[in-house]
Amino acid sequence: MAKQDYYEALGVGKSASKAEIKKAYRKLAKEYHPDRNKEEGAEDKFKQIQEAYEILSDGQKREAYDKYGFAGTQGFEGLGGAGMGGFGDVGDLGDILGQMFGGSFGGLGGFTQSRGNGRGRGASIESTLKIEFSEAVFGADKKVTYQRYTTCEHCKGTGAEDAKLETCDTCKGRGQVAQVQNTFFGQIQTATICPDCRGAGKIPEKKCKECKGAGREKVSDEFEIKIPAGIPDGVTLKFAGKGDVGEMGATAGDLFISIEVVPHPRLERRGDDIYLDQDIDVMAATLGAEVTVPTVDGELTMKVPAGTQPGKVLKLSGKGGPKFRGRGRGDQYVRLHVQIPNKISREQQQLWEQLRALK
Repeated sequence: MAKQDYYEALGVGKSASKAEIKKAYRKLAKEYHPDRNKEEGAEDKFKQIQEAYEILSDGQKREAYDKYGFAGTQGFEGLGGAGMGGFGDVGDLGDILGQMFGGSFGGLGGFTQSRGNGRGRGASIESTLKIEFSEAVFGADKKVTYQRYTTCEHCKGTGAEDAKLETCDTCKGRGQVAQVQNTFFGQIQTATICPDCRGAGKIPEKKCKECKGAGREKVSDEFEIKIPAGIPDGVTLKFAGKGDVGEMGATAGDLFISIEVVPHPRLERRGDDIYLDQDIDVMAATLGAEVTVPTVDGELTMKVPAGTQPGKVLKLSGKGGPKFRGRGRGDQYVRLHVQIPNKISREQQQLWEQLRALK
């Protein structure tokens, strides 16, 4: 499949902010996730979206992509006769070669060992949790249920029936295989993860009948998380090791839960403070009155002073939400809108006329 421009894949412009990129990714990831979308091509589209977000959400990768296109992030495909002028010093070039071939390069022609122990860490999982307005204000305990890969209980993650393993013939137990690749710099030797044992150095004598040798199985997992009081909309919580377990006993990725707060029909939260638009009639604005307004603690009677002008803001001290970091609470601000009647009765008109005559 031909690669699609990363910005086009997410449906954003090249000047899009990090927040816009994240928002576009969330929307498309939900739409094309293989667990939800069974249409042909949805899985490929989902992979494109993930790849695009991985590059554009990282400042350095995005800058490299903007300058050099796919070559700047994945290797030198398509560079043609561009030369070396745009790559800075040899160290920068070594980093790009490292990304391209999977090893570490100290300079042209130089090669060191692959990073890590060869075993691929399990994938991280991203999820969105919707919470009510009051839960965001005061905090809550929420149960999260999601699908993930965990260690196969039958083989304890070995991938082998009866836990019997043998040395991998492909890599002779090293977990890596050497490859020679021809580039425009000449031949470069690289070491990559063994495709048969996935870096473990050993393979099952007989594959586990439950996980078919993968060492992991997909289950529905559930755990309880504590939503802190005053949590802002859009905050992402990280839970280490709650993502997918890697194959053949590799460590698990992380779980990232983005908090989405359901808006209140009338109240608006800005930081620790609460804002409200409240209508009052002309009589209340002129003579003063007591009006009932909603707050995060429930309804409250508020006094409107006589002679209140349209747009006046009244402050209810300490009636905001608990501070997300720190002690105490914010305030509530009520902006008053004076409602002028479109129609009045003849009797009302006479009364208004009498008031005007008293001026």
